Amino acid sequence: MKKSSNFDIEAKSALISCLEKVPFLAVEEIVSEFGSDGIRPDILVKVSCQEKEQVLVVEFRKNGQPRMARDAVNQLQRYLNKVPGAYGVLVAPYISQAAAEICKQDEVGYLDLSGNCRICFDSIYVEQQGRPNLFAKKRDLRSLYSPKAERVLRVLLNNPNKTWKTVELADEARVSLGQISNVKKLLLDREWVDVKKQGFLLIEPEQLLEGWKENYSFRRNKTRDLYSIKSTAETESDISEFCRRKKLTFAFTGFSGAARFAPSVRYNRAMAYVEETIEDMLTDLSLKEVSSGANVSLFTPYDDGVYYGSRDVNGSRVVSPVQAYLDVTGFRGRGEEAAQALLDQVIRPSW
Repeated sequence: MKKSSNFDIEAKSALISCLEKVPFLAVEEIVSEFGSDGIRPDILVKVSCQEKEQVLVVEFRKNGQPRMARDAVNQLQRYLNKVPGAYGVLVAPYISQAAAEICKQDEVGYLDLSGNCRICFDSIYVEQQGRPNLFAKKRDLRSLYSPKAERVLRVLLNNPNKTWKTVELADEARVSLGQISNVKKLLLDREWVDVKKQGFLLIEPEQLLEGWKENYSFRRNKTRDLYSIKSTAETESDISEFCRRKKLTFAFTGFSGAARFAPSVRYNRAMAYVEETIEDMLTDLSLKEVSSGANVSLFTPYDDGVYYGSRDVNGSRVVSPVQAYLDVTGFRGRGEEAAQALLDQVIRPSW
């Protein structure tokens, strides 16, 4: 006898609860023991609606990421080939929008423990979308958006059409082979990369960037908020000249970075990464530390990876468009407007 896990019990309960809320639909039988005919889904649910019977073939998965969802759908299709007229249903803790599309394309129903579902057969149609993931694995998120993992993401997004070998990518991102392996698995689970004989290739750059944006904060950097009596342009020029003279690693970001790639909004705060904000800099540039009303923000990077892809733009050293996008998005209102312009005019066209 197959022993049910706690998840299996919760999944079955959630499905039955959903079905019982449908008017005129009755759950007649739940089958969890099977013979030796090769049909071994997690459960079969027999329902009736207006004197018509329907069999649901149900597969439980503890992970509803697209790759696992596709595997489950393929498994359900094999079962359905042996049970004519049956309807397949996938149940998982959370079904992402991408995983939901996989189910819909193959006419398989789905339900998750976060409250999303789509079950459609005969005259029955139940759908609920937009519920957040109540089971997001913090460990997975930490693994994918840790400083070292982000180095890999920057390389992939700044070279979106390149196929990478593991060793080559590790060298480019300055991380270990083990780190590449971990990130690759997490991206594969989400179906954001494709593995080929020649290596692996980023195939969903926008989904990757969007997911990263939702888990990114420029506040991880050490920030010094300052005030200058000079104009923003003059202050930026002073910062650039000082850092070059002192041989300090620096690059403009945020509004200062976005404006150099895709000018779209007026801004009055200079923003730059500087490897070390030395006191001589504040003195030479007449910058005063303030708790409010700052028009200069200098960031000491939480990781040197922020400089990956930096380049000279009209004589100014600027972070990559991807890094500028992540940083400026954190400033609501005009920051979001600047980020959208950067995405539309620079980043998307490179994909």
